Formats: sequence, structure tokens, C-alpha cells
Amino acid sequence: MAIRLTIVDDHISFREDLRRLLAGEADLELVGEASDAAQGHEQARELKPDVMLMDISRQGMSGLEAVRLIARDAPGTRLVLLTGDQDEAYWLQCLEAGAAGYLPKTSPAAKLLEAVREVYHGRKYVSPQVLGKLVEDFRARGRDRRAQSLGSPLTPREREVVKMIAEGQSVKEIAAGLGRSIKTIEAHKFNLMRKLGIHNKAALIAYAVENNIVKIKAGA
Repeated sequence: MAIRLTIVDDHISFREDLRRLLAGEADLELVGEASDAAQGHEQARELKPDVMLMDISRQGMSGLEAVRLIARDAPGTRLVLLTGDQDEAYWLQCLEAGAAGYLPKTSPAAKLLEAVREVYHGRKYVSPQVLGKLVEDFRARGRDRRAQSLGSPLTPREREVVKMIAEGQSVKEIAAGLGRSIKTIEAHKFNLMRKLGIHNKAALIAYAVENNIVKIKAGA
């Protein structure tokens, strides 16, 4: 079964380039195009694509707002954000909101295709600069966190939950995958974040990367 995609970008020429690129890939199927984030949100709700490629530097609805709405209304859609600059802080916000990938629009075609396939299979995909910033911020706050968690390693189940969260799975998906209740997984998540002194998803993902619990693919 082909990976179903939509494209969101207000430059017709860029969409045409992506259309030609995707047309040459047997496992990819373009099912929709939109010119702005608001239209992209509507398409996500109506078409339920597997992956959406969205330029976040457009006017109108912000990329961050679109990420939140798509995560809410089309949770099965994996969102890859394309940007003309490298704003690591903004990526962290989008990651927290539910984005699965983030890479420059100037990335080689092979990297963009790799990102599509990576996020479709449940992994995250970011540029090396952003991944470096994520881990750097985690390390900068690590001294106090290590002091809190010293002598309190994660249990095997907690490590499993961390891995699944870092890979982008929701609490509901984790509960189904592990055969546990949503309340049980919520409790695991609360306990492990308290144990680690971590308060948001971005920091949890950085912890998972730093401790080799999960690997995030670095893009262009």
C-alpha cells in the first residue's frame, strides 16, 4: 500500500517540483495539495493522509497552530515541516505540539523522501542543527536533573514508554500496543517524568536520544 501524502505550500512551482518528485516513487501517492496552513488543516481532516509536507513560513495560520490542530483532528497524519530557515526554538515548540519531522526546503530530494518514509514508520526526522540544539538544551539542564534522578534508574517498562513517546506515539496508541489501560500509561508517563525532572515532551525526547533509548534520524 502506497504512503498517501498531501503538500502545503503557496508556491506553485515548489508544489510542482514535489509533485514530479513523488510521481517517480512507486510507494508514494500524492492525494492533495493546499496553498496555506488553513487549507492544509481542512485536507488533513477530510483526506486523512499518512504524511503531510507543509511549509511553515507562510502568512495566515501559523505553522505551530496548524500542527496543534492537525494533531487534534487528524492524529494519524504525520506532519513534516519544511522551512526556509533554521529556527531551533520554533522546532521545539512544533515538536511539543506533535510534528514528526522538520527540515530545510533546500534539502536534497533524497533527504525529503527519506523523511517521508521515516516519519511514516513512526520515527522522527530533523536536521542535524535542530537535533543538536535539542540535545544541547537537554545537557545544559542535565546537572540538576541527574542530581534528582541519581539512584533511580528507569524500569524496563518506563524505558519502553519513553521510547514509544519519543517515536511519536500517543498515550492511547502506547496503551493499545502494550495491552494496558490509558490510565496506566498516563501514570507511567507521570512517574518517569517526575523521576527524571523532565516537564515536557521535547525534553523527554532529548533524554531518549542522549541515553540511546531511541535514535532520531538527522536530515540534511
